[in-house]
Amino acid sequence: MPSAARAGMITIGPDLEVRRMGFGAMRLTGEGVWGPVEDVDNALAVLRAAVEMGVTLIDTANSYGPEVNEQYIHDALYPYADDLVIATKGGLTRSGPGKWERNGDPAHLREQCEGSIKRLGVDAIQLYQLHAPDPEIPYAESVGALAELQREGKIQHVGISNVDSVQLEIASDIVEVVSVQNRFSISDRDSLEVLLACERHGIAFLPWFPLVAGHVQDDGPIASIAAAHDATVFQIALAWLLARSPVIVPIPGTSSLAHLEENIAAAAIRLNESEMRALEVVA
Repeated sequence: MPSAARAGMITIGPDLEVRRMGFGAMRLTGEGVWGPVEDVDNALAVLRAAVEMGVTLIDTANSYGPEVNEQYIHDALYPYADDLVIATKGGLTRSGPGKWERNGDPAHLREQCEGSIKRLGVDAIQLYQLHAPDPEIPYAESVGALAELQREGKIQHVGISNVDSVQLEIASDIVEVVSVQNRFSISDRDSLEVLLACERHGIAFLPWFPLVAGHVQDDGPIASIAAAHDATVFQIALAWLLARSPVIVPIPGTSSLAHLEENIAAAAIRLNESEMRALEVVA
């Protein structure tokens, strides 16, 4: 059985020690990230298998389903292992399949956070992330709402998502930001400036869409490197993330037990310097 332990460890904030290969639970929902999955037993089995393979960080959000994704995590894994960190998010609302609306109103964020606490069955969220800036609400007000929830003991640590470097600075002036979750992959490096800022400040960087929904380039350098490691191009894409920066914590998601094993197995792949140089030009 592959093990997430092969990815090594990272400490998020002052005290959340997790393995650097996490699991993103978003795909354990219905089509369009809407409603329940057809096979709930499989969804629960995938979550349990991720933990059995050594994953100690699971990422979810109130908006996945909405709400059903957090409920699956509770149903599959509660009571949680002492070393398991459940990270969730608030700040998006849903009006239908594939539809995402931003809502950074402080009152709404409080409501979402308190709902997540109940669904997950915890006293406080270990890592609560602001899902995205709301252009209708000053970003400082949204972040301030999470800071207030932290002071009240409902959030242990604060993270942010889908931000630029300026928004990271704004948030960091208000609260200790321990993680940033932005889109980043071997073929999408628009958030490189934010990643570099996270490196400078010791902030964990959780890349979402790390496999670009299966559309990783399957020819050229990545294909030859995959062949050399007897791996898939998707495994090389994950191995590249792990090697690219010590603050990166990939959170690939899947609803397939076979793909879960494949993703976790990428933690054991070690890319050499020449392979990393070759992959730097892949886009």
